[in-house]
Amino acid sequence: MSKIRVLVWNENYHEQVSEAIAAIYPRGIHTTIAEGLSTDPDLTVSTATMDMEEFGLSEEALAQTDVLIVWAHHRHGELPDEIATRVQQRVLDGMGFLVLHSAHLCKPFVRLMGTVCRSRWRENDEKERLWVIEQGHPIAEGLPAYLEFEEEETYGERFDIPTPDELVFISWFSGGEVFRSGCCFYRGKGKIFYFRPGHEAYPTYYREDVRRILINAVKWARPINGPAHAFGHHPVPLENIRIQDHSDEIHPTL
Repeated sequence: MSKIRVLVWNENYHEQVSEAIAAIYPRGIHTTIAEGLSTDPDLTVSTATMDMEEFGLSEEALAQTDVLIVWAHHRHGELPDEIATRVQQRVLDGMGFLVLHSAHLCKPFVRLMGTVCRSRWRENDEKERLWVIEQGHPIAEGLPAYLEFEEEETYGERFDIPTPDELVFISWFSGGEVFRSGCCFYRGKGKIFYFRPGHEAYPTYYREDVRRILINAVKWARPINGPAHAFGHHPVPLENIRIQDHSDEIHPTL
């Protein structure tokens, strides 16, 4: 099997404006995530940021990407619609898409979900317990029954997303909230995984168990050589049936 080509994209804002966050991620969240992924020999990893040409998401860059990982928080509205559409189409064509933490509000994810994707939240340094609720899922491979984060940003329901096709993780927070924190979706030929932990003020992406989750998720989301899209008129029946002549009828375009 050829190596899975992963692109880690980060808006790269907080690390530039906050000394406290720069102290946690001195070379950017994207670099820390990429370093964790690069420990797996099956992956080849590159990074991009929002301040690059074409916002780091050019046609050429996406054409060379099997799985795109996005971390974003503050600058969702700055991503041009045409680039959001470009990412959306690549996912529909089969590119894997991992959406981390507050990137649930990034334009491509919102478009692919078809909802506003908002939730409740609070920053209060609370404990998070991340429960594995599908122990046999590939993304949960090698994990214990739950992970604990001593300090994380709190998210709470309602999380306005479609019902996930598969739900791998649920979070409980010490303030009482629960949250769907590991959500899998299928769109077109593409697979999408939303993973909630990873607020910029905490060193979440240095954890070995979080790195294991991201590696597992990349391998789950990688493109497969499935059947081509098949939409619209199907002129040739698969079985030997009598063909009726309806050439004089007007059919709406589906």
